[in-house]
Amino acid sequence: MTAAPTIVVGVDVGGTFTDLIAVDQATGTVSLAKVLTTPDNQAFGVVAALDSAGLDPRALQAIVHGTTTTTNALLERKIARVGLITTRGFRDVLELGRRTRPKPYGLTGSFEPLIPRELRLEVPERMDAEGEVVTPLDETAVRVAVQRLRDAGCEALLIHFLHSYINPAHERRAAEIACSLWPNAYVTAGHTIVSEYREYERGTTASVNAAVQPILDRYIGRLAGELKNRGFARDLLVMQGNGGTVTAAVVAGHAVNTVMSGPASGVMAAAYTGRACGQANLVTYDMGGTSTDVGLIKDGVPQVSSELDLEYGIPIHVPMVDVHTIGAGGGSIAHVDAAGLLRVGPHSAGATPGPICYGRGGERPTITDANLALGRLNPDHLLSVDTKISLDHVRQRIADEIGKPLGLDSTAAAAAILRVANDRMAGAIRLVSLARGYDPRDFALFAFGGAGPLHAAALARELAIPKVLVPARPGITNALGCVVADLRHDYVRTVNVPLPALDAAQVRAILEEHIAAGEATLEREGVAIEGTTRLHFADMQFQGQSHMLTVPLPRIDVSVPELRAAFEAAYWRRFGVELPEIRAVLVNLHTAVIGRRPAIDLATLTKGDKARDVAGATLGRRPVWFEQGGWLETPILARDRLPFDARFAGPAVIEQLDTTIVVEPGNRASLDSLGNLVLEVV
Repeated sequence: MTAAPTIVVGVDVGGTFTDLIAVDQATGTVSLAKVLTTPDNQAFGVVAALDSAGLDPRALQAIVHGTTTTTNALLERKIARVGLITTRGFRDVLELGRRTRPKPYGLTGSFEPLIPRELRLEVPERMDAEGEVVTPLDETAVRVAVQRLRDAGCEALLIHFLHSYINPAHERRAAEIACSLWPNAYVTAGHTIVSEYREYERGTTASVNAAVQPILDRYIGRLAGELKNRGFARDLLVMQGNGGTVTAAVVAGHAVNTVMSGPASGVMAAAYTGRACGQANLVTYDMGGTSTDVGLIKDGVPQVSSELDLEYGIPIHVPMVDVHTIGAGGGSIAHVDAAGLLRVGPHSAGATPGPICYGRGGERPTITDANLALGRLNPDHLLSVDTKISLDHVRQRIADEIGKPLGLDSTAAAAAILRVANDRMAGAIRLVSLARGYDPRDFALFAFGGAGPLHAAALARELAIPKVLVPARPGITNALGCVVADLRHDYVRTVNVPLPALDAAQVRAILEEHIAAGEATLEREGVAIEGTTRLHFADMQFQGQSHMLTVPLPRIDVSVPELRAAFEAAYWRRFGVELPEIRAVLVNLHTAVIGRRPAIDLATLTKGDKARDVAGATLGRRPVWFEQGGWLETPILARDRLPFDARFAGPAVIEQLDTTIVVEPGNRASLDSLGNLVLEVV
């Protein structure tokens, strides 16, 4: 009898590299791979990573994939041609939006909706805000509109009617008619994506789903087909932006949920690691080749938000891990603007041509080049170098492009690049902590990504964060997040009732419906799980206010006084004021139904030959530039050789396959029982 597969694989596609980690749950063996991302078809990079790790798809128990396919399609506007059928008089809701501006200052700005006006058609129908029919659905008009949009070359169709969140009968019937006439399965009914009030946000979220559904479906189909041809006989799992996974068979139906898939996987790995090592409060800091993502984990639970703005005019109101992204990665290009100011990012050199030191034709200085010029990176250990470039050439390009306009030598210019980049990243961390009522000093900084550990100590010092936690495999942490992520399905329902008029039985009934739907979906997916967890949340606001706060609910039979107390506590933490004279309103109820997958032993990531002491893990010494002392002769340590009882003080540079860690002068470093590097920042 053939033994059952025991290897679980996580694959994360980033802007520059595709990372893979494979854990054999029977033997504890870990395999790693890092290959260049293939932007034209990410599936090629996934398959190349499997080949690089020497993995036979027939021996794999599961493959969990974090993808940037939908995010990139939206940002680059390489989306499907979508047609919209909506309530008569409301075709322009998606374009009118809210009273906001793309830029804080100035009177100019531009916005292009995902669905052009000529593809937005109206039909007679109307529900009121109570869900009562005002105008019956004109089914003949629906058929005519569907045919017009087919003839116009639309690949996907969106049906978005007014107040369908409270009564979706008209949307359901219109979708039935459309499905009988549409040439493919890409028909989206808005209420199935978001069932909450606010027509603009609900409609935009549904239009995002329709716009990326064909792109994601084709990509996942190609990847699943390639894996099947190689002998992989199980369901491919795909990371969602909410930090959970879903099977490839159903992922395209809610394609919008995969936006922010990559960043979410890193946060889930951080939460998993933090719980395992007893560090429940973390600020996550993921610096890759193209961007930096920061998030917050409180009491072991990642913060989740339903109010993501991917860019101006594209609010996405589905639950996603609350991650703030900025264009500052290892490949971010530094330049001096017309005003003589040094800028770093958001433009990136990407995988091609990449930083100067990659030897692929890049000639514009990047953050990676600055780190190399300052001795923080080993020029002989850079990944994916096509043609070796001399260190002198890199320093000369920094001097020419940055130093000369600013009157600085190459060292000062490289240091300035890092200082500006660090300032931008510190600002992003402030947005997810201080701006949300959390003091960064109460958290540890969880640094990962290929470039995160290079800058972590400096950011912690800037923000007075006392401790930095660097996981065993920081460069492939997003891939690890795919391995440890559970199955997850989120549901939301609008209530919009002031608390004095709220019936607690209604709250319980809605939450029970969510639980039943989630557990039915888990059963339909057929993926092995060890149990289920349910999380419940309420979106609440004071009457008359426009913005909401999300508060966790302790159980489904929560009482009305408990709801008000939880909301007032959250409001005080965020704004520092009390408003006892204003009524609180329960706007939405959320439920997350989580199928827990088997646990992974993180200690397996640190297996290998260990030195007897820190001296035995020392590879040599080289000059490294530090902000606190300039050029210092610095020991270079091998991370994989450090013993578990290692204790030492900075300065030091620690090298490993997937990243480099900078320990600043005065920092104290140690390893915990799981192999995480802990830096105490002074």
